Amino acid sequence: MSVIQNSPQNILTARARLGEGPCWNSEEQRLYWVDIYNHRVHQFNPATGDNQFFDVGEVVGCIAPAGTDRLIMALRDRLAFLNTQNGEVTPIIEIDHTYPATRFNDGKCDAMGRFWFGSVSANEECARLYHYDLDGTLNVMETGLTISNGLGWSPDQKTFYLTDSRRKTIYAYDFDGASGELSNRRVLINLMAESFEPDGLTVDQEGCLWSAMWDGWCIIRFDPVGKEMMRVPMPVQRPTCCTFGNNDLKTLYITTASIGLGEAEIQAGFYSGDLFSLPTAVPGLPTYYFKG
Repeated sequence: MSVIQNSPQNILTARARLGEGPCWNSEEQRLYWVDIYNHRVHQFNPATGDNQFFDVGEVVGCIAPAGTDRLIMALRDRLAFLNTQNGEVTPIIEIDHTYPATRFNDGKCDAMGRFWFGSVSANEECARLYHYDLDGTLNVMETGLTISNGLGWSPDQKTFYLTDSRRKTIYAYDFDGASGELSNRRVLINLMAESFEPDGLTVDQEGCLWSAMWDGWCIIRFDPVGKEMMRVPMPVQRPTCCTFGNNDLKTLYITTASIGLGEAEIQAGFYSGDLFSLPTAVPGLPTYYFKG
């Protein structure tokens, strides 16, 4: 049986500049995602096709569910909560980037409820990976990155994955769920031979990674040891991230970007910035909530 049952379908004409960070809220049966440079956190209802957004007033890199009617967000240089009933933003902590032209990027929560998020910097190898712990402490988990991007965990929670986009590399680490510590970094996937870069990713229940390929017109599924299994063509040049949703977690939701594309490129990928979905035969892993 094929892992995919169809081709990606355009489900929302969003025309986002930089759509990113989709996460599924199982309690609400809603998909949340961000448009980074338009300062928007979107809420999409797949049952009705309705979409609304909250303008959070500044760059928003990533989000994760954080309880009833609440998300945790990594903004340009701080963490904050968003009330999804009234749009109120409540600051949590400000973080000194040290280097200018740095902002927060992709992130999500682990099974213990910690919030993991990274940064992107105009200064080469100055991006970092952090996690914000349940007791309110902030921990630097990795340094020397170019673009801290797509991250996730294996189904047994023993392996952590991290994408460094400009290096075209997806790393694997040994992961201690109790402490949140990382060790034994190794290259899982090397895409240096390709013209595109890996962006956001998600993991399915078979332990396979689904990675969105920036400028690659595709999503690639890799097995747990990093071997390419399948390329899913996309009708847009810049897919950015993906996550599994719906009751059975067998729908892959895919965000895309239009930023930086010229007129000819927009015409070639007319639906750039829209939201897509893809039915799959293999379910994904659940979205974990922030528990702090």
